[in-house]
Amino acid sequence: MRSEKICGAIFFLLLASGSAPSIAFSQLPYYQRKTIKVIRGGEPGGTGDMQARALIPFFRKYIPGEPAIVVENMPGAAGRKAANHIYSTAKPDGFTIGAVGAGLVAGPILGLAGTQYDLDKLIYLGSTESGDPYVFVSRKEAGLDSLEKLRAATGLRIGAQAVGHPIFVSGRMFAYLLGLKDPKMVVGYGGPELDIALAKGEVDARANGADTILQRNREAFEKGLFNVHASITIPKGKFDPRLPKVPELDTFARNEKERQLLNLFRTFLYPRWPYILPLGTPAEVVKILRAAIAKAFKDPEFHKEFKKLMANDPTPLTGEEMETAIRELPRDPEIVGLYKKMADHGPLPPR
Repeated sequence: MRSEKICGAIFFLLLASGSAPSIAFSQLPYYQRKTIKVIRGGEPGGTGDMQARALIPFFRKYIPGEPAIVVENMPGAAGRKAANHIYSTAKPDGFTIGAVGAGLVAGPILGLAGTQYDLDKLIYLGSTESGDPYVFVSRKEAGLDSLEKLRAATGLRIGAQAVGHPIFVSGRMFAYLLGLKDPKMVVGYGGPELDIALAKGEVDARANGADTILQRNREAFEKGLFNVHASITIPKGKFDPRLPKVPELDTFARNEKERQLLNLFRTFLYPRWPYILPLGTPAEVVKILRAAIAKAFKDPEFHKEFKKLMANDPTPLTGEEMETAIRELPRDPEIVGLYKKMADHGPLPPR
């Protein structure tokens, strides 16, 4: 009995001093044999959908345990419906991730209807892109092959997905700053549906991200079926060399307020395709997912796959970079007020 006590005391001392042999406990990775659901805030086949398809295999590769990852599309309110679900409904266990568009950022800042989440409380994993130039195009058959003809037309039909969507907002901003006469916004399309509507003449013009023009509409673009009129470069001054060199929309601004309006639009689109988690997700789980997505962003094979689908290179942001961008968002009431008018369905304000 005495020798057992002595041995026990020696073991305790060794343990306390760190000299005891290490004991490994067998434990499966948190995500092993599990499934992650990605809630995609948009229609199947859109730009965000293609970017998710490029990312997900590599994201999965770097998550310890390599869980299955499935995508569920939840279109509505420019991605804000999906963001609401992540914020209010999804369990904060790391098994549900939101993948939404730039509407995520604009909704709370502008107080848009249907926004039910706090931008500063969401947890950010990263974004596959950090901005993409927007262009204003018309279909060739409309005959609007110059700025003069564009301005002379009355009641131009401009297509968009939904009120408040970045395509809707940018379409209104192009119309406003280019000085179009009584433009009519035609909404209710999914992204691929809008491509067809423009081709069939249901709408005369639309705003578009450059990646959509160069990938989903590449054949039509190469055949010269679009007239490209102006651009909002993101970041400012970064033109896409594959597109015609057209005027920046900033050159049509009449004052500093209008220039700041464009800068706010750029800032909203800086985290172009954000991936988010519900508030309350355990820090250890956030760390696992952030590390995995950061490694995926650096994987050369991800870059190859992204370029194959999107025709351009990814410009990713980490979760930490996204947090900084959200924290530093400009929130000047006067500029936000003007932006709200661009994001609404009412008449454009006088200049």
